[in-house]
Amino acid sequence: MRPEAEFMTAASVSVRAATDADRANWNAFVEASPAASFFHLFEWRNIMRDVFGHRTHYLLAEQAGRVCGVLPLAQVKSRLFGHSLVSLPFGVYGGVAADNESAALALETEAQRIAQSLGVDHLEFRNVTARHTDWPTEDLYVTFRKELSPDVEANMNAIPRKQRAMVRKGIKNGLVAKFDADNARFFELYSDNVHRHGTPALSRRYFDTLRATFGERCSVMTVEGPDGALLSSVMSFYFRDEILPYYAGDAEAARDLAANDFKYWELMRHACERGIRVFDYGRSKQGTGSYSFKKNWGFEPAPLHYEYCLYKRDSLPRNNPSNPKYKLMIEVWRRMPRSFANVLGPFIVRNLG
Repeated sequence: MRPEAEFMTAASVSVRAATDADRANWNAFVEASPAASFFHLFEWRNIMRDVFGHRTHYLLAEQAGRVCGVLPLAQVKSRLFGHSLVSLPFGVYGGVAADNESAALALETEAQRIAQSLGVDHLEFRNVTARHTDWPTEDLYVTFRKELSPDVEANMNAIPRKQRAMVRKGIKNGLVAKFDADNARFFELYSDNVHRHGTPALSRRYFDTLRATFGERCSVMTVEGPDGALLSSVMSFYFRDEILPYYAGDAEAARDLAANDFKYWELMRHACERGIRVFDYGRSKQGTGSYSFKKNWGFEPAPLHYEYCLYKRDSLPRNNPSNPKYKLMIEVWRRMPRSFANVLGPFIVRNLG
């Protein structure tokens, strides 16, 4: 071990609230840390605050004068869905990103202190890997990630036969994929899609803010039929050597034309040609259609470890459509005019995270 490494190991860790002046150092650490994700980037702090109105607590750990860990947190306070401190709302990944265990524990300890001082019902860390096996853990979610071949045709051949046939069906149907300069077509398909499923849509302002904030790290690809009809669209994030198709929407006609299958193949082909190494298909709930669809592509699920500290509740929160208590609400939402749902939806979904 080099002398400076020995000093780093022995040096104490300090944790403080990050400020705007810390943005560059914070993001430099995130870009280099294997434990960090796109959702650890400092820019989410302003999105949480300005778009959703959530109070944020961005914690920075330092050791021997350098950043050694980060923990982004946002406070979500709702009469309907409860009061929580989460790392991070609207992100599938979160929790501590640190380069040593001392820093990780210091960040978690400070998060627990803040959570108790705020009087939240629970504290939630959206971890990719388990950290505290004795803590209450949500095992509903998995993630699908796969390394891409640098060869386009090799990626096509790696898709299981039945799913590959669906991709070729989309190609045969004359579908066309285009990258959009704005979110208009994406939002039309996305808001219609979530409305049909009985869930509230995020605001157009949120998606516009994502594009404005992340620039080339955020793109929208839309699939058209041979007649120009809108069929399917996806908003993706780019982080290091990964692509994350994150928000999507499809027209009702998309299924028969295999537009959804074509969309993800075109995005995979684009990623390959751009030199991206990892295709992150994102989070799904076990036992859902989304879960099965991703498995059909040859992606294997990996469990996510959402760990909790419970303060004012005895069980894990179930703020998702699979909770039976939301069944009536979902049916009512489906029957609501979409124009009205798009206005009301952002006020509800901001507290779901």
